[in-house]
Amino acid sequence: MKAIDVALLPVIPAIILLHLLVAPYTKVEESFNIQAAHDIITYGVPLRNTTLLQSYDHSTFPGAVPRTFVGALALAGYAGGVIKVVGNQYAQLIVRGLLGLFNAVILYNYASGLRKAFGRDVGRWYILFQASQFHVLFYASRTLPNMFAFGLTTLAFKQFLPVPGRDAAAIQMKQQYGIFLFVLSGVIFRSEIALLLFAQLSVLLLQSQISLQPTITAGILSAIVALGISVPIDSFFWQKPIWPELAGFYYNAIQGKSADWGTSPLTYYFTNSLPRLLLNPLILLLIPLAFTLPSIRYAARGLVIPSLLFVTIYSLQPHKEARFIIYAVPPLTAAASLSASYIWTRRSKSIVYGLSSLILVGSITASFLISTAMLLISSLNYPGGDALTQLHSIIKTHHTAPSSSSNTNTTLTIHLDVLSCMTGITHFQQTTHLTPHLHLAYDKTESPPEVLLDPEFWNTFDYALMEEPGRAIGKWDVVGTVFAYAGMELLRPGDGTSFGEGLERVYAANNITKLKSKSKSDSKTEEGDVDGKDGEGEGQQVPSSEEVQEEAHILEGQKEHVPWDEEREREKREMSDLKTRLMLEEMGRFGTFRLVRDAVRIVTGGYWFGPRMEPRIRILRRVVAGG
Repeated sequence: MKAIDVALLPVIPAIILLHLLVAPYTKVEESFNIQAAHDIITYGVPLRNTTLLQSYDHSTFPGAVPRTFVGALALAGYAGGVIKVVGNQYAQLIVRGLLGLFNAVILYNYASGLRKAFGRDVGRWYILFQASQFHVLFYASRTLPNMFAFGLTTLAFKQFLPVPGRDAAAIQMKQQYGIFLFVLSGVIFRSEIALLLFAQLSVLLLQSQISLQPTITAGILSAIVALGISVPIDSFFWQKPIWPELAGFYYNAIQGKSADWGTSPLTYYFTNSLPRLLLNPLILLLIPLAFTLPSIRYAARGLVIPSLLFVTIYSLQPHKEARFIIYAVPPLTAAASLSASYIWTRRSKSIVYGLSSLILVGSITASFLISTAMLLISSLNYPGGDALTQLHSIIKTHHTAPSSSSNTNTTLTIHLDVLSCMTGITHFQQTTHLTPHLHLAYDKTESPPEVLLDPEFWNTFDYALMEEPGRAIGKWDVVGTVFAYAGMELLRPGDGTSFGEGLERVYAANNITKLKSKSKSDSKTEEGDVDGKDGEGEGQQVPSSEEVQEEAHILEGQKEHVPWDEEREREKREMSDLKTRLMLEEMGRFGTFRLVRDAVRIVTGGYWFGPRMEPRIRILRRVVAGG
């Protein structure tokens, strides 16, 4: 193995782990498997006491369709021992890291297959192209069903690569193994892989590279094995006979429910998803180039046609997401690598090949830079995970200070709203014991609506993470603000920034239930019905559910008219204090971002094009009488 091959060996796993560390939180699409892995690690597999399954997340939040536990069970099995050694604080990173490394090994294994089939340079260019793409490596450690299937389908594609010197029997065995991997991933993880298998086998049959009868036999045996894995495991965890992928296929494809999540044009995968997945624009030129070069034309057909046929057929499904066709990226990238290798090996033969080689190297460098920028921007999309991490720090500071009774057992309750749960919060993060004497309890109630409009419901919480602070009924202080990516912005000389926008709306939302509550309690005091004490004492009147519904329009900027000037002055002072506190806090948290942006604007004379950040989640602390 040459020095360059040794240098390329750790590139893909290192970048996958870098993506994991820069963006450690998860989105709602990943939640089932990450929560299931947590539950298996925490509670084990309760073969004797199945009532423990009621503690699993899927018992409370089953999702629209059932998902398989096979991937989560495998991850939990491998991660459990490592977590016992390094500690629970790194559990989520370990679980995701194992999946990422699994996919990294498979990608390198595929590159090794390309080297054996087409030459060493093809394998090298494949690693460079693949490593400089963003989406595959970003998703590689994410517990999406697609990424459990991705490694299996990539390994399956390798089995259909030509291997010089192999006899017919060995080639047939490799093909049957490839069929098994396709069927396994389709039956257990993602049913659309049936289309990928159909596309691959159709091309091979038309080219007379595979026989029909062995193919059918291999497919049936593979399906029996895959069902023998999925059905018993998933029937146990769901406590009913079930084949999750069949249920998902019926819900999404037969009933057409996937369209409820949005639809895209027929050409979306070709005009949007594939260019983004491949990233490097030269790949879109290198793929058709391979079809024009006689020495690599045949090999390119075997790589490209099945993948594009799969994407074409799957385009008939109205709901489209890039991750649904991510399996096509390795073979398409491999086809581009064939052309790149062809050009590179002739770089000294003519100035055209020499310049083309320089352009190829430059495109790899540019793709790495773009991928890095995309990673940094994507890491700003997880305000929920960031908010809970910040809340834990706030609680530690506030409740373990020398003035607090740190030796007294204290339990704090925290409400997590929908956006927080969808953008990063998992059970791995929900630490129940911050210190030996400080315990935390979490609530994720999101329905029915009347519960969230009940003042007594909110009186049970000490803290809340809220996208709309005004929905937290009662008196609350904003003790933290979490920003998130809100698109790109172009600033010109003299333009302000998106920083600190919307504070007036935040103030109105945070005080939505205060003014009427105060005026009612004052009125009651004058009538002698209460003792006039401030706070949450026995005599305080809080708004009813109907009153909160009526006042909800204030959130859109309407403000209740207060008939006395003193109250307006108080509001102005509080607004000023809030602005000052939030601006100072936000400057500290996003200081690096601000420094970079301001430095760029100095160099460019006031121009800036980059991420626009806006407040997404407020960290609230309930105001307690005398607190």
